[in-house]
Formats: sequence, structure tokens, C-alpha cells
Amino acid sequence: MYLTELTLKNFRNYQDLDVTFSPGVNVFLGANAQGKTNLLEAIYVLALTRSHRTHSDKELIMMGESEARVAGVVEKNSGKVPLSLTFTNKGKKARVNHLNQPKLANYIGNLNVILFAPEDLELVKGAPSVRRSFIDREFSQMSPKYLYVANQYRATLKQRNQYLKQLQMQKQSDKLFLEVLTERLVIFASELIERRIKLLKDLNQAAQPLHEAITQNQENLEIDYISQIKNVEELDQTELQQALTKEFERVQKREIAEGVTKVGPHRDDLRFLVNGFDVATFGSQGQQRTTALAVKLAEIDLMKQQTGEYPVLLLDDVLSELDASRQTHLLKAMQNKVQTFITTPSLSDVDKQLIEDQKIFNVQDGTLKENE
Repeated sequence: MYLTELTLKNFRNYQDLDVTFSPGVNVFLGANAQGKTNLLEAIYVLALTRSHRTHSDKELIMMGESEARVAGVVEKNSGKVPLSLTFTNKGKKARVNHLNQPKLANYIGNLNVILFAPEDLELVKGAPSVRRSFIDREFSQMSPKYLYVANQYRATLKQRNQYLKQLQMQKQSDKLFLEVLTERLVIFASELIERRIKLLKDLNQAAQPLHEAITQNQENLEIDYISQIKNVEELDQTELQQALTKEFERVQKREIAEGVTKVGPHRDDLRFLVNGFDVATFGSQGQQRTTALAVKLAEIDLMKQQTGEYPVLLLDDVLSELDASRQTHLLKAMQNKVQTFITTPSLSDVDKQLIEDQKIFNVQDGTLKENE
């Protein structure tokens, strides 16, 4: 798939923009604070209905305006798909093929994107929440069923936490209702964990040869799923539900005392092992960056495998963060395979040699002009 057109109205610092793109490589060139990243953010928002930079949709609306609009046309194997999102202070409206989508879950997946930004290098050494967000965001694009289960889990978790808080404050005393919520949470938790483990195995299979190529066969990468449940990768769903139920029984008093759910996939993590060692703890910065790059590149092929379409790749000023070798692997991996959008203040000689058929846009103060 690729994005053929993008329209912005009062989005960030873009008052009115209509632009068409190449199915190959599109480069946004310009100094800092001119709006390069805002363009990538707009494409990301068009795909996932939310920003990767802020939790507040109101920040997407140009100052002094009451609403913002992001629209585009996606070319897929099945044909063209017009998408649009309108943001106001009251919320957002999504449309696919000009039809309103009351459920955002029915919208997500029409445009799949993979974003690689400097902060993604924190994937390996950052907080567990960074890695959980990563797998939920990427796997939700690949699988509507994963998105459904993740949403159901989050909704049930929120309800259970609210009830635990009421028990903590002694505004409620009915433990039976807590058991009902726990049973429901266990069902969604077990399925979510099972789906995470399966997709992570596929991601690991795709990442291993890429990691070996970048390190010239010197290093081997493994991705482990870390859970409070022992031997979680060896359990079937029934066994996993039994183990989760047992763990909830063990911590129930503590959960009521603290007013929060202490067990479940919202507390799980990933571990990246290079030659058997935890790269977050024992790896060099170079090894950590190589691991993050291999995982990001692996997503491209995994998304194609899961959806039948290559995603759109967004590279936000990441080339300057990579040395020549890693930069070469990244650019070769995307060449003639995925539509790519790159933001950069300048194109180095190595970039020019590796990127064929570039469409270059100069970005200045919220305006876009194609290089002739």
C-alpha cells in the first residue's frame, strides 16, 4: 500500500495543504521547527487516529482554529481508499470511503505505518511501558482481532481498577462483583498474552537474519516475553487462565489495599538478548541501536506477512542517528519495497547514492514546495 495524496486543514502549522506523493521515497527537507515532523505526524494520525507525540488531540488543531482535518487516499491491492479524520474540541470523526465510522477499531488498518524516530532507540533500554506500547500499536495494525482483544482488556482493566479503588475507600464491599470482573479480565488477558507471544515469535524470526546481516554474522538476537506467570510461553490458553486466576487470588488483598490491578499483560515486558546477554543491561549503545533497527526493519516484512500489504515507512530524522553501516542497511531494506517518508535537514552523499527516484520537498514555515 502507499499514500497517494494528503490534505491538511488547520493541522499544527499547516493551514491549507494538498500534496501528492511518489510511491517510492519522499523526502521532507528543511531546517528545524519548520514543520517536517508535523507532516509525518499527520500521516501517522491518518493511519492510527492519534498522534505519537501527544495524548491530546486538541494540540493537533492550529492555534486560534476550532477544528483540524487530515485526509488522504491510500492505494491498496484492492483499489483506492479515501480516509479522513476531523478533530474538534468535542472529539474526532473518522471516515472510510466517505462513510462515517462510529468505531475507530473499524477505521484502523486501512493505512498501516511504521514510524522510526530517534526516540525509538529507547525501545531497547527504555521503560517497560515503551515496549508494551510498541507491541500493542504495531500488532493492532496487523490484526483486527488483536486490536479487539486489546481494547476489551483495557476497558475491563479500567472497570476493575475503578472498583478496586471503591473497595479501597470502603465505598463498596461486594467481593463477588470483583470476582466477576476478575474472571472477565482473565479471559481477555490470556488471549492477549497468547496473541502477543505468537506475533513476537514471528517478529523474532524476521529480525534474526536482519540482525545477523547488520553485525556480519557476529551476533544473534532473541526476543523474550517477560510475564509474572512462570513459563508463560509454554502454557496453552486454559493453563494460562488457571495460572492467572491463581495469581489474582494470591494478590487480592494487596490489590484492594492499593486500589489497583497488580497482575496482567499491562505489566508484562520484552527482553532483547544478544548472544545470550540482555542488551539493555550489558549491551553497548551500538548494540542497542542495532537491535532497535533490526526489530523495526523486521516489522516491514511481518506486516506484509500478516496483512498481505507492505506498510508505509516513516523515518523522522533518524538517518543522522545511525552510522554509515546501519544507515546503509536501513535504506537498502526499504528500497523498491515500501513507500518511505524521510525528514532530514540535509541529504548526505551516502543517502543520495542509496535512495533512487527521490521526490524531494522543501519545507519552510508550514509550506511545502517540490524540488524540480
